[in-house]
Amino acid sequence: MASTVALRWVVHRYAPPLLAALVAVTVWGSATGDLGVRSPLPGAAVLLIALGSAWAAGTVRTRRWPLFLAAAVGWLVLAAAAAGVVASYQAGLRLRGRQLGGYLAGAAMVLAGGVLVGLAVGGVRRITTATTGNVLLLAACLVGLPLVFGLWVRARQDTLAALRDRAERLEREQEARADRVRAEERTRIAREMHDVVAHRVSLMVVHAGALEVTAVDPGTVEAAALIRTTGRQALTDLREVLGVLRQAGLAVTPERGLDAVDELIGESRAAGLRVTRQDEGAPTALPATLGRTAYRVVREALTNVRKHAPDAETTVCLRYLPDGLEVLVRNGPSTGGSALPGAGQGLLGLRERVELLGGRLEATPVDGGFLVRALIPLAGAA
Repeated sequence: MASTVALRWVVHRYAPPLLAALVAVTVWGSATGDLGVRSPLPGAAVLLIALGSAWAAGTVRTRRWPLFLAAAVGWLVLAAAAAGVVASYQAGLRLRGRQLGGYLAGAAMVLAGGVLVGLAVGGVRRITTATTGNVLLLAACLVGLPLVFGLWVRARQDTLAALRDRAERLEREQEARADRVRAEERTRIAREMHDVVAHRVSLMVVHAGALEVTAVDPGTVEAAALIRTTGRQALTDLREVLGVLRQAGLAVTPERGLDAVDELIGESRAAGLRVTRQDEGAPTALPATLGRTAYRVVREALTNVRKHAPDAETTVCLRYLPDGLEVLVRNGPSTGGSALPGAGQGLLGLRERVELLGGRLEATPVDGGFLVRALIPLAGAA
């Protein structure tokens, strides 16, 4: 692909001067008798016609009439065919309808004029340009074949352009269908989440509120209040997620950063976890993307602790490094208890998020407990 693009650039850049040089050499060779009929005109006149023909051929991309004029002059004066061949090809490539008909009429007049000049000059010029067989052969070689070749190239270009437009249109239609399918799927997921999850969480909040009012034991009242508050927050988060799912375009839900880690730890303590926080190194201003990713690491790790080791001692450590941030969440061994169900996708998605920033995430058992360690570089989040 790169070689094709490079070749096209070379052709587009150097084809006009090369064509001009070839036309000039061919016209000069024709006038001197090496490639055609020797002309009795002085060398200065021949050189002027050759240079004019070369200039006309080199500028044919921006203007056509100089080339057509040079072709007529070159044939009538010198019987030089180079400019005429290029002109016929360009006519087939660029002209349509009446313009093409006008060119054919003009070419016929030039050939007829060449016959008259040949008859007047006589000699080799008469044999070459004024006999019936040579005139027909010259008409085919100077006008017919280059014209047909130009028409074929133009038809091929038109076909390729039509195929390219069709492919682009089909690609746009396919993307539109895919976007529509994704939007419908997002709407369906949002509807199912609202009908199932939101309904159950709402029932949990209602029952927790009733228990908070009717319970006598202070511990039960406190637990019910915590369940009700957590459920309300879950409903708020779920509402934001449903709003994102229902939006047609891509949307970004505002996420919390490092400043909310203490609040997250406080919620975990209120839920019964024994969590402590440690900071190492000199805290510095970090990019918002890095802060959000670190918050997600801490949140997912604490969620897993609540699911699988709710009675274990847990430590959250934020280690500020010169080139990034290291997040460690480690819990000790658990003495037992039932684990809450989980889909097992949290750490997988978290690892992908960390790796997108150029970091790495490790989650391994350590001394009967579990360690989640994320190293997030500044370079990836900048």
